[in-house]
Formats: sequence, structure tokens, C-alpha cells
Amino acid sequence: MNYAPLFSAFVTLLITFLLLHNKKTNSIVDIPNGRSLHYSPTPRVGGVGITAGVLSGWASMYSLVPFSLVLPLILLFVLSLWDDIRGLPVAFRFFLHFVAAIWFVFGCGLFTSVGIIALSFTILAIVWSINLYNFMDGSDGLAGGMALFGFSIYGVAALMGGDSALAMICFSVGAATLAFLYFNFAPAKIFMGDAGSIPLGFLVSAIGILGWNRTLWPFWFPVMVFSPFVVDATVTLIKRFARGQKIWQAHREHYYQKLVQIGVGHRNTALLEYLIMFAVGLSALCAMRAQEITHLIIATWTVMYFLALGYLDYRWGQRKHD
Repeated sequence: MNYAPLFSAFVTLLITFLLLHNKKTNSIVDIPNGRSLHYSPTPRVGGVGITAGVLSGWASMYSLVPFSLVLPLILLFVLSLWDDIRGLPVAFRFFLHFVAAIWFVFGCGLFTSVGIIALSFTILAIVWSINLYNFMDGSDGLAGGMALFGFSIYGVAALMGGDSALAMICFSVGAATLAFLYFNFAPAKIFMGDAGSIPLGFLVSAIGILGWNRTLWPFWFPVMVFSPFVVDATVTLIKRFARGQKIWQAHREHYYQKLVQIGVGHRNTALLEYLIMFAVGLSALCAMRAQEITHLIIATWTVMYFLALGYLDYRWGQRKHD
């Protein structure tokens, strides 16, 4: 039996508990501002616990974990932790995001199996995923819950494809974020910070690409599994860009942020998103197995997202006029 997920959960619980009871790390806090959804200073070093948990679980099965996954993850973690503590220029962060993405695609041998256009698109997709996850980490329990459901679905799909090693890699990530949610679910005692969201965003795309490259799932599968985040972040980005706003600046215009602000609250927003995450993940597994209804399932979710976002825009417009 592989105990990697248990190691991941235990280490994350232990490290996060210690971080919460350490005066030095407790001084590294997220100060509320006009673009925040929280109202009191909250420690933002939870990513240390998550990453330590993931790497501990992987260490117990080190011969099965690709270095092309581990080394960029560590680079992004160190970069993001430093950014949480001291702050880094946006351009430098983006540069290292591209370094990590290029490192991964060359490390896993993808450059030998796809053309230059597909390779360039893959690198851009990884960088977008890294930043997308960071954008969506703004409400108690949300990003941790997406990781729990998303990587668990990845793990089930990998088991269905006969790749138990990749399944345990995924379940370890899911177990670490489940342990973190003990401290992060509303009302959150600690945030994951960039040191948690940036590495998780990398793993979303990197493991998604690994599974596709190993023919475990089709190219659309990772996008559908993480579509609650992909749709929210992408639509919000496009709308802000169309209005001429600076897309890299913090704001409160994501749809999950609108849910919190119209009165749904952190806890209920997280629970609603969990329901969507579970449903869309299960749908993705069904669509992968029953290929004859794949287009119907994808079309159904497309319509549901369109209606849900339209309704939230309507409610948001009413709130602004009240």
C-alpha cells in the first residue's frame, strides 16, 4: 500500500499548526485593503505547509516522481515565498514563471513530441495556469477546495488509466490541501499565500499535461476538471482587458468575489463552489469514459456557466444601483 497521501496530510497538518503558533511567521500577514474580502490581518504562509506536505509524500515514492515536476515546483515555491515575505517586481515573477514552464516541458520530453506552435501554446498555458490559480485565491477555503477536488479527480482518472504512480502523486496534493483546509476553511486562520497558490497553479497544468502525454486523458480533461477556476478567471480577465483596466492589479471583480459581496459569504460561497467542483469533476470522468456523450456534457456545462455568470452580473448590477 502506498502511504504517500497520508504522509502529505500529516506533514501539512503539523507544519501549518507550527506556523500558526510561531511568532515570526505569524508576523507575515495579509493586511486587508480595499480589494480584500477579509477584515483582519491573517498569516499568509500556509503554502509552506502545503508544499512541505506534497514534497514529503512524494519523497516516500521518490523513484516514481518525475524531476521535471519537482524542480520547477521548488523554484516556484522559493520565488513565491520570497514574494510573500519581501515582495518582488511583477516582471521578475513572470520571467521565472516562464523559466519554470520551459524547464518542465523540456524536462518531460514534450519538445520532442509536439511542434513549435503547440510547444509555445503549452508554455503559455502553464504560465496562465500559474497566475490563474493565484488570481482565484481570495476567499476562505476556495483555492484549497479546488485543489482537493481537482487533484482527486486527476488521481481517479490516472487509476482508471492504469497509472498508479501518477494517481498517488495527485492524491498526495489533494491530501495536503485537505489538511490545509482544516485551518483555511471559513473563517480562515491562515492563507496559503503565493507560496501555495503559485505552485498549485503550476501543478494543475503540469500534471494535466503529463496525463495527456501519457494518453491517460484527452487534452480537454484538465480544463474541464478545473473549469470553475478557468472560466471565472478567464472571463474576468477578458472583461477587464476590454475595459482598459490593468489586468495584473488586485481587484474584487471575480465571480467568486461577487458571490461573497452580494451576501452569500465566504462559507456558503466555498460550499457552493465545492458542489460545482464535484459535479464538474464527475462529469469530466463520465465524459472521458462515455465518449459518445462528451460533446453533450461539455455543451451542457458551457450553457450552465453562461447562465450562472450572466445571473451574477445581473445581481452585481442591481447591487451597484441600490
